[in-house]
Amino acid sequence: MRRAVGKGTHAQAIWRCGLHRSPYVGLAKTHLKHVITAVALNLVRLGEWWLSTPPAKTRRSPFAALQAAAA
Repeated sequence: MRRAVGKGTHAQAIWRCGLHRSPYVGLAKTHLKHVITAVALNLVRLGEWWLSTPPAKTRRSPFAALQAAAA
């Protein structure tokens, strides 16, 4: 399983839980899939928190890098 490094919640749901497309027809079943996915991601994040896994480093935008250089 690939880890979504430095990604937001939506990207993490896509990579970890296969949220590209819903295999279900109907709003109720699709909603249930989204709720189960959210619970699974919260459990993964809770496990990483318990193991003291540091968060992934996010990229720095060119504007933020320019601000840091100017300061």
